[in-house]
Amino acid sequence: MQMSSVRNPVADLRELGIENVSNVYYQLSPEKLAEQTIARKQGEYADTGALAVNTGEYTGRSPKDKFIVKDNITTDTVNWNDFNLPISAENFDRLYSRITRYFSGKDVWVRDCYACADQDYRVNIKVISELPWASLFAYNMFLRPTEEELEYMHTDWTVIQAPGCLADPATDGTRQQNFSVVNFTKKMIIIGGSAYTGEIKKGIFTILNFVLPHDKNVLSMHCSSNIGEKGDTAVFFGLSGTGKTTLSADPARKLIGDDEHGWTSTGVFNFEGGCYAKCIDLSEEKEPQIFHAVREGALLENIKFFPGTHTVNYADCSITENTRVSYPLYHIDNAQEPSVGGIPKNIFFLTCDAYGVLPPISRLSPGQAMYQFISGYTAKVAGTEAGITEPKSTFSACFGAPFLPLHPAQYAQMLGERMRKYNVNVWLINTGWTGGAYGTGNRIKLSYTRTMISAALNGQLDKAAFHAHPVFGFQIPDNCPGIPDHILDPRNTWENKAAYDAQLNDLAGQFIRNFEKYAGAADKEILDAAPKI
Repeated sequence: MQMSSVRNPVADLRELGIENVSNVYYQLSPEKLAEQTIARKQGEYADTGALAVNTGEYTGRSPKDKFIVKDNITTDTVNWNDFNLPISAENFDRLYSRITRYFSGKDVWVRDCYACADQDYRVNIKVISELPWASLFAYNMFLRPTEEELEYMHTDWTVIQAPGCLADPATDGTRQQNFSVVNFTKKMIIIGGSAYTGEIKKGIFTILNFVLPHDKNVLSMHCSSNIGEKGDTAVFFGLSGTGKTTLSADPARKLIGDDEHGWTSTGVFNFEGGCYAKCIDLSEEKEPQIFHAVREGALLENIKFFPGTHTVNYADCSITENTRVSYPLYHIDNAQEPSVGGIPKNIFFLTCDAYGVLPPISRLSPGQAMYQFISGYTAKVAGTEAGITEPKSTFSACFGAPFLPLHPAQYAQMLGERMRKYNVNVWLINTGWTGGAYGTGNRIKLSYTRTMISAALNGQLDKAAFHAHPVFGFQIPDNCPGIPDHILDPRNTWENKAAYDAQLNDLAGQFIRNFEKYAGAADKEILDAAPKI
């Protein structure tokens, strides 16, 4: 039996029903975990020193195989839908027995860590896994207790991940052999059949999205956040591929976090201790902070090297478009420590509009902000997923529907209350196309987007003249320092104005149809913010 650090985890495992294991590796360093991964031929080193692994069959989350135990806590509180799928307590118990028995005779990696940088809301987590690099992921992504804290840490939630443990759908109540199950009564998350580490991260995000708003009056947010030299906090909402991680990594501002935060009566705090960034087409020129974070201690997933080298080919998506890298926050030179900030002064909703009809920057009224928040719009471009040959709209409530156990209106109401109370500026940023849709127009330059966001943050747009978008009603600035005036209004960038109008009306119609399912929970101000065709 091999162990490290200050406490013996064997008793903890026995309490959980995990017995007769071969070796227990507790709280190992990133270096040791990488060495073990290499020794077991489960990964390779990139030439930067980062560890590269392949997650196997699953290179992303499997939302149709994620379940929440339906019991006294969840029956009347969880918003049951296509993302929040119920499973019985009896089926959970069968799966739990299966996954604990699975570890018999195997090596086990155990890590104590925690979520929530604000100590008033700290949630202690124990992550148990059958892979050393999964333990490295937990080290990177969650907050790291001190040696002294480990001696008296009490576990609030337990995550057990065993990619080799397969469910029997006929008896276990699952859809197929892989599963991710959250049990709020037992405070456990069990994950089997998938080695994709994002299931661990998003499992914890899911439980915080229930506990914090429901029990603590803290708004949980799928967003990134940073803070300026004067202490002004900014928050960035956006779905995958919209630039949330990229745009919050600003050399002129300190990074609070890149993905998951809570908003209290005093400010915002990061849930995590690291970043899980998409790295498709990553370059030093466009994203220097992320590029240089891919070093020893970082974990690359499903990338390819240039032939005959150990240099990452970030453009290679032959395994998946969803190539990823996890790294601790301290890999970012200007990370905020601890990762907390004050009340946000500016909120940015990021969308990658592949239709090319939304403005690159516009200011929203509170009603428009709530409408856009509940809508959670972006568009996937051709080629990113099998079967997509033209832009395809995605609407994900609150920019994170798959991770929201409660009804979206509850999160939206909390955001609206905070926006009004603190008079927050809300901006819609289109990081997608201009001059035409994908295939015809051009992607808005990242340098332009950064310049426009900086102008909003620095107050340069406070005195600008604005005009209303004719369909969505957003306020579009007439000018912005460092940006050609003609690109600010997207209609100006299209040669065929009639084609723009048609595409605009089509997208507006999609918004209206999508919002129908939320209309019953929305007030007049929100409903009045719908686009006018």
